[in-house]
Amino acid sequence: MNSILKKLAAALGLAILTACASPAEFQNMVVTDGLDMAQAEASPYHQNITVSRVDGGEETNPLWTSEISSQAFEKALITSLENAGILSELKDGAPYKLRATLLEIDQPIFGLNFTVRTRVRYEVIDTQTDKAIFDQEIPADHTATFGDSPFAIQRLRLANEGAAKNNIAAFIEKLIAQKP
Repeated sequence: MNSILKKLAAALGLAILTACASPAEFQNMVVTDGLDMAQAEASPYHQNITVSRVDGGEETNPLWTSEISSQAFEKALITSLENAGILSELKDGAPYKLRATLLEIDQPIFGLNFTVRTRVRYEVIDTQTDKAIFDQEIPADHTATFGDSPFAIQRLRLANEGAAKNNIAAFIEKLIAQKP
């Protein structure tokens, strides 16, 4: 009888742990491919941007839903800019600074397929003139399906991460296509 109770308690504990929401992980939001490296290298932003501020994210409440924190988004943004060859090695003294604000993360409440929509405002500031030379709100989305994960909580996290990654990729594409 004691053995059965232990097994039941272990199964219940495992069920509770798998049902907890986990935050979006920065490494899953990093843009690693699909970047036009030749265009990035020819861009005036090549190794000339530092990230000065990222805000608007939310911390995940394990008892509620997965969220994208400002810190995780900032790490993903910095690593993505580094992968694209845009991040400056100089923390201070770079010609341009970037501010990003997560304005909206629209998440579904239930369903088999979860589509998360993000809207992020990116501002690139010329540090010499302190004027914005790029100021756009960029929308992006991503859908996680039942095939990605049978667990709704994990599908929502995957959709969050994919939407953030797609948003960062769209920003980088628009930035390197623009001339200051």
